[in-house]
Amino acid sequence: MKFNIRLLICSVVVAVSAFGRVCAQTDGMISLDDIISGKYSYRRVRGIMPMADADSYAVIEGKKVVRYSFATTKRTGIIFDLDEAKGDKPKTFSDYKVSPDASHILIETNRHSIYRRSFTADYYLYDVATKEMRPLSDEGNQECAKFSPDSKKVGFVRDGNLYIVNIDDMTETEVTRDGFYNCIINGKPDWVYEEEFEFNCAYDFSADSRTVAWIRFDETRVKQFEFPLYKGVKPEQSEYANYPGRYVFKYPKAGEMNSTVSVHTYNIYSKQYNKMEVPLDSDGYIPRIQFTYDKDKLAIVTLNRLQNRCNIYMANPQNGDCQLILSETDDKYVETTFYNNLDFSRPTFIALSERDGWQHIYLYDINGSLIRQLTKGEYMVRDYYGQSADGKYFYYSSTEGNPLETYVCRVDLKGKTTCLTKKKGTNTAMFGADCKFFINSWSAIGQPTVYTLCNANGKELKVLEDNAALVATRNALKLGSEELFTFTTSEGVTLNGWMVKPYNFDPSHQYPVLMYQYSGPGNQQVQNQWGNGEYGGLIWEQHLAQKGYVVVCVDGRGTGGRGSAWQRCTYRHLGNLEAKDQVETALYLGSLPYIDKDRIAIWGWSYGGWNTLMSMSEGRPVFNCGVAVAPVTSYRYYDSAYTERYMGLPQDNAEGYDDNPMTRADRLHGDILLIHGYADDNVHFQNMAELTEVYVQKNIQFESQFYVNRNHGISGGNTRNHLFRRIEVFLDSHLLTKGE
Repeated sequence: MKFNIRLLICSVVVAVSAFGRVCAQTDGMISLDDIISGKYSYRRVRGIMPMADADSYAVIEGKKVVRYSFATTKRTGIIFDLDEAKGDKPKTFSDYKVSPDASHILIETNRHSIYRRSFTADYYLYDVATKEMRPLSDEGNQECAKFSPDSKKVGFVRDGNLYIVNIDDMTETEVTRDGFYNCIINGKPDWVYEEEFEFNCAYDFSADSRTVAWIRFDETRVKQFEFPLYKGVKPEQSEYANYPGRYVFKYPKAGEMNSTVSVHTYNIYSKQYNKMEVPLDSDGYIPRIQFTYDKDKLAIVTLNRLQNRCNIYMANPQNGDCQLILSETDDKYVETTFYNNLDFSRPTFIALSERDGWQHIYLYDINGSLIRQLTKGEYMVRDYYGQSADGKYFYYSSTEGNPLETYVCRVDLKGKTTCLTKKKGTNTAMFGADCKFFINSWSAIGQPTVYTLCNANGKELKVLEDNAALVATRNALKLGSEELFTFTTSEGVTLNGWMVKPYNFDPSHQYPVLMYQYSGPGNQQVQNQWGNGEYGGLIWEQHLAQKGYVVVCVDGRGTGGRGSAWQRCTYRHLGNLEAKDQVETALYLGSLPYIDKDRIAIWGWSYGGWNTLMSMSEGRPVFNCGVAVAPVTSYRYYDSAYTERYMGLPQDNAEGYDDNPMTRADRLHGDILLIHGYADDNVHFQNMAELTEVYVQKNIQFESQFYVNRNHGISGGNTRNHLFRRIEVFLDSHLLTKGE
């Protein structure tokens, strides 16, 4: 689930923001139109990619892909220029992939999203030496295109089947032939795997490029879900002008049948197929496969249905034999970061485990024997980046020193850690091969993201983007203070939050409050970073503050950054403790002299919408009103993998599942605005339909706003502008009194 609308919005508006437009703000006021248009979005370094040689990186510059030296930071050549390319070529391109030997480039164009991570595209193969360009395939668009390690082949998926193209003669081999929509998928994940196990490609080449392995998803017995499609506007679907259409796909809900999964291999030269005999429960998961540095070892990761046991097997791709090398267990659940960070490209591998109560780095040999725990302490390792060529140093990011901040670090084989980034705030990195250099992204509250090129010791070599234009734009605005704070609840729980006050803040005046939260397991909205708030940079919150609001966000129990026990305390009863903590936040805010306790609202999107409803029906009447966007209203309606990870099976936990906004309806206090998209493939409109029917039958009045053909992100055309104006009109009518 882990839905972060801010990230979605950044990706939508980045093309607009890339121009660095700086417009005069004569009155210093922030308009909603400017927020939606992306005027206050930060510039990113577009299409940056470390090269396989470890000494250079490439960047998209207009219609070119340009190579730069890490060490000197100077341009060393143009590896692709669309205008100079020969042959059949597109007019524009959106992304690219360079082959390991840099002889060819896959150029991506005509990209169309399917779900959160999946998309189709038309790929073109570009020969760097001859500048010739040709379509990768003439038989239809592709998914999951990537080079083999020897740079002589390209794999891709189309219509549920796996294909391999031989670059020398462009022959196309159909590796699988049983792919069929809503039945069989080869080489790419089904809906729930893509969404909840966070990947979009389910095949891999062996180190010698002679074998390809893939996960096969049999969806035949998975129940399907459908929603209506209308003609709509932007985009208009004229085929539904008179009669609605429908979209049908397989979606396993909590406690229902999942896809049956298996792993298969194909020897490209002998044309031999094999099925891996990996031990797996009939309802188990295979969230990852990955070939190791050894061509005869294929790593297969499995999970049981409850996701509290994760096994890693080494399979022989030639005969299917499997050997268990590592088993990770937890009394509640194994977090996805355990298998998201696995790298088997060397004789040792790293896993991130929370077995000591905090997420840390563990080093194993290829047979699964523990060499040592590399990091220790009461802090969380957020991401593992890789290791040096000599295997002496391991690079990662962590919260050491402050759970609201992230730093890029390294640790040696003896456990000695070194912080490579010194600026307080949030630091993340993209490392080149062998971790000789990295590109650091740093931001803080009030500070847009700065991209810098650094060496392995953390020395800054070059500023790639400082977002100075955005800083200048913001400096012309009437901005209120943006503060981090902590408080302790009546239950003795210390919570972290951020607060935005009006630019003309008067401590003797009493202000209305809008509380924003997400609250889902492991999610962290309160950090010292630019990305805080709904649109990043707290810009929408500043817009509201200019109207007279104080805007607050507090991370309650179950959120991220504070250790395993803190996150897992909500297990099997989502929404209970989270709602209590939001109510406690409202009570704390109401005790402050500059807050009007009778004018406090709460809102959230997705899990935040769920917890808005849970909080407003917690039992203590602290909220004047609330807004729930695309909320889950019963976890019986949500997908199996996410829900069961945090709630267990509904057959075994009826009490936890049956505590929800519908069963709490009689305790709802405050006016509510409900918003949802009809075409939400993630949190289905069913959630809204069933909730509103309960409200109707209990004579509970509510306001609602629904959007035609819009998915979980509820965007497209003027949709986002309309949505936020609708929210503001609702809030203003309840919280802003005459004279505010």
